[in-house]
Amino acid sequence: MTPASQRETGFSLMEIIIVVAIIAVLAALALPSYHEHLRRGKRADARLGLLRAAHWLERAATAAGRYPVDSADFPDMLTSVPSGLYTIQFAPSDALGSGYTLTATPRGDQAADRCGGFTLDQTGLRGLESPSASDDLKAECWSR
Repeated sequence: MTPASQRETGFSLMEIIIVVAIIAVLAALALPSYHEHLRRGKRADARLGLLRAAHWLERAATAAGRYPVDSADFPDMLTSVPSGLYTIQFAPSDALGSGYTLTATPRGDQAADRCGGFTLDQTGLRGLESPSASDDLKAECWSR
């Protein structure tokens, strides 16, 4: 038996390498989930921006008897979301003011999101900018 004062303490190089490898594997597994979670939160900003704009348009239609027919009548404060990662565009459906389509287009880091842009019209129809988006993807993007 060796005396306690002569015993070596600490970690071997192999133990440190194993711990670093385990941490790297865990980070590689967790990082994509974390980024998807962040994107989902930013999608909520887009949905909120569209619903706020739709609410404003419904109040304007109630007051005037029709929806605005010129995109210049759409307030600037509704053309972006608080995070700044989506822009909201208003497009009247015709010159009579019978409808509209709102589109939230992603910008910056959010442009790589698989959901892409969101759309909303006067009937409450929720969709995605991509015409080839599946119904499952639309439902997932609008609900999460």
